Amino acid sequence: MSAPETSNAPPPVFGEPVPLGLLGLAIGCAALVPIAFGVFPAEPAKLSMMLKTAAWFCLLFGAGGQFLAGIMALANKNTLGGTLLTTFSFNWVFNWWVLDEAAAGRTADPSVGFAVDVAFILIFVVLTYAFGFYSKLLFFFLVDIDVLYVFRILKHFAPGAAGTLNLGIGLATVALCGLALYISFVLLVNPAAGRAVFPTSGPMFKPKAAQ
Repeated sequence: MSAPETSNAPPPVFGEPVPLGLLGLAIGCAALVPIAFGVFPAEPAKLSMMLKTAAWFCLLFGAGGQFLAGIMALANKNTLGGTLLTTFSFNWVFNWWVLDEAAAGRTADPSVGFAVDVAFILIFVVLTYAFGFYSKLLFFFLVDIDVLYVFRILKHFAPGAAGTLNLGIGLATVALCGLALYISFVLLVNPAAGRAVFPTSGPMFKPKAAQ
């Protein structure tokens, strides 16, 4: 997610912030895995505590980690990565609110949720293409987010298939957690080791001038 360097580019204000954002994303996704697969305790008190626990992980790591990383990326003139991380961080604040409300027995309005999901899929499809010019790993990371939102949107049209679609959402959430961790390890461990301990990849697409 780093912006390409040029000879005239000023030095970055901060160290590479993307691993921080991705680790926060991975922890937030991990907190959602039991919920995504429908593993709920039978006792109301335990269910409420489970939802509140997940809500706080979403707020602190999913929202907080990505917001901090996004602001640092923007300060480093990384518009693409900073925009994605910062925008997505606000969605994790919403996840916190939804889970916190669910713990109290209240649900978010589905019509508003559907409209926002449609907006998000449009955003992520375009950003998937953009990140393809940087890395295949980042491209497939965004593809996984696209798939997750496709499943979410399909639930609005096919409520009878909610069980199957929830399974797809659960699998996409696990994959997103794994990809976020792997990319973080690439960015953190490989420079420290001076070699590709975690194999990486080149871009999915090449800019027109480079073809």
